Amino acid sequence: METRRRTVVKAVVWAALGWVTMALVGLAFTGSVAAGGTMASVNTVVGLVCYVAYERIWAGVRWGRW
Repeated sequence: METRRRTVVKAVVWAALGWVTMALVGLAFTGSVAAGGTMASVNTVVGLVCYVAYERIWAGVRWGRW
């Protein structure tokens, strides 16, 4: 079983990678650093919360484990 701490660390690293990617996409589409950064920040917060919840739910599912 995965610990909560490991889940959160994985989520934060994933979110950081996603933030950089989304900021670049936002910048490319809008031409604005501020708009790209805002889009990336909102996306990252929502994604981080959803990812942690998703991982914690699956951590409690016994199906497919030995």
